[in-house]
Amino acid sequence: MTVRTRFAPSPTGYLHIGGVRTALFNWLFARRHGGQFILRIDDTDAERNIEGALQPILDGLKWLGIDWDEGPGVGGPHAPYYQSQRAANHKAAAAALLASGHAYRDFARPEELDDERKAAQAAGKPFLYSRRFAAFDEETARRFEAEGRQSVVRLKMPREGSLVIDDQVRGRVEFAWEREQDHVIQRADGSCLYHLASVVDDHDLAITHVIRAEEHLSNTPRQAFIALSLGYPLPTYAHLPLVAEPGSRTKLSKRKLAQYLKNADFKQVMDHGQRIADRVGLTTEADTFNPVIVDFYREVGYLPWAIDNYLALLGWSYDDKTEFFSREELIQHFTLERINSSPASFDPKKLWAVQDHYMGALSVDDKLALMLPMLVKAKLVADPPSAEAVATVRKVIEASGDRLKVAGDILAYADFFLMDDPPLDEAAVKQRLAKPGAGDLLRAYAKAIETAEPFEPAALEAALKQVVEGAGVKVGDLVHAVRVAVTGKTVGPGLYDCLAILGREQSLARIARALPRCG
Repeated sequence: MTVRTRFAPSPTGYLHIGGVRTALFNWLFARRHGGQFILRIDDTDAERNIEGALQPILDGLKWLGIDWDEGPGVGGPHAPYYQSQRAANHKAAAAALLASGHAYRDFARPEELDDERKAAQAAGKPFLYSRRFAAFDEETARRFEAEGRQSVVRLKMPREGSLVIDDQVRGRVEFAWEREQDHVIQRADGSCLYHLASVVDDHDLAITHVIRAEEHLSNTPRQAFIALSLGYPLPTYAHLPLVAEPGSRTKLSKRKLAQYLKNADFKQVMDHGQRIADRVGLTTEADTFNPVIVDFYREVGYLPWAIDNYLALLGWSYDDKTEFFSREELIQHFTLERINSSPASFDPKKLWAVQDHYMGALSVDDKLALMLPMLVKAKLVADPPSAEAVATVRKVIEASGDRLKVAGDILAYADFFLMDDPPLDEAAVKQRLAKPGAGDLLRAYAKAIETAEPFEPAALEAALKQVVEGAGVKVGDLVHAVRVAVTGKTVGPGLYDCLAILGREQSLARIARALPRCG
């Protein structure tokens, strides 16, 4: 049997971290078994679909390297891959269920159903529809139609016995049929609902393994009943643990950003991303710029494999010590048996650590390729960048070392090298330049480096130490003042590297510019 898995997002919003984890596990399982991973767009709910939401989903998956064998933009032998374009198949299945007696037309009005629910509640019993307005034959249907009633199609669920499935994550799961409602599968206008459409499409696309989030476990009885009633073989089910809120067992939600920002680690990631977004002019509305959405990480410059590697560890593990995997290693080791059924808490600090690991392993050339587009977005270099700008950025990356945690960090470390007249941070001026004696120290250092040879870090450091020894002050008194004078800020690569990259002329010019602000 050829393994075929699928990821079936709805275009109702941006790609959620939990959805990415589901897509990743499906992709890994298919790749592990030499099978196919199919992307299907479940767009039957027209009222909830958001125009423009599909492309970010496709782009996000491509960025993460989660490629599909069949689906939008790829095609395949089971096209179409948009659920809305398969409506004829869904309607045919509904008709087949009616014909076999596994479904019926129901003419109940909403208020009549509501009365039954209230009566069950008053009696302390679970609501189970009486089928009072069910039409199991044409004569009954015509009588209800004569009353001006409209019908929907409901499943005629069993009232005795149970469904047992062997879930690949949760083991043996049993569902009592008596607890299942007669779910609606077709609306009065003839359109079919998700549960019927999903089962039919999974069958038509020859899906062998339905690997999905835990929240869909409760859908399994009605979907299995539909499949069995249509004569379909049941797929193998695997219900993944929730991707939960930080330190919680509650599902991570993109709508609860304000609550999550009370978590210090979450807030730190968000604030860091916000600073980058401000520099490149990103939209930072909560619906789009949110650490629960994968686009956030792409926009601020995380590495896609760092995201994949971290998400793979949310509910799955190879052993009790291995955290980092290459793409090939993760495919080789991934099995459903190693998935834990307990909720997996999303930890922004841990994701940051994984990102740091992979960024630190990149070569300067790789970092340069990642970071130049950020500088182009921020209009700090031209598009395409000049050879001179590329050379400067390369030097900044080399000098910054492991300070650059994401691609967007280059904006704070390279901007003052690429600007003719970088602004001076007023808080830094007050803290470092306005101090009594700062001006005299800067003048002395400027004089010392006028003749420093070569104009390189070692000589520039020696010159600074000579000045502070002569003035009888601490090294920090001058180091911090020089940094603010030449860069305009208090953070960046090492001071002597900054001076060497700027060169003698620029360094002296910037110190001179800062002198009027000194105490």
